[in-house]
Amino acid sequence: MRSRGDLSLGDRPGFLVRRLHQIHLALFTEECGRFKVTPVQYSVLTALERHGPLDQVSLAMAVGIDRANATGVLSRLEARGLIQRDPDPGDRRIKRCTLTALGRNLTRRMANAVERCHRRTVAALPARERRNFLTSLERLVRANNALGRARLRLE
Repeated sequence: MRSRGDLSLGDRPGFLVRRLHQIHLALFTEECGRFKVTPVQYSVLTALERHGPLDQVSLAMAVGIDRANATGVLSRLEARGLIQRDPDPGDRRIKRCTLTALGRNLTRRMANAVERCHRRTVAALPARERRNFLTSLERLVRANNALGRARLRLE
């Protein structure tokens, strides 16, 4: 890296991460646009598929979004019949989210398109470097997780 005043865009991790995210979103739209699901919505659906019913706070932490954003995402998924929200029997103030049969079916139909999107995002890297790249990204997220507006509970 160069001195602080002489950093090109290619020397700025934040810029590169943001740009790669933009590219990934474009690829996701290209591969998955026909399903009318955003990447965050897909993350919510797959979190419910993997973990089963979750309360809204735990679900938001599972995908790293804040409560305000989670409420909107969940409302849109519920309006489409992809999830169901019900009061928790033990505490009626808590809403438990469940993947519906329609949501499960959509998630499974999307799987190949999403996998293509992920592969295309890192396709420019040699196969042996892809795992290292993802490991490095995960290490950075874990090390800095507390700094984000929303906590992510990594598995």
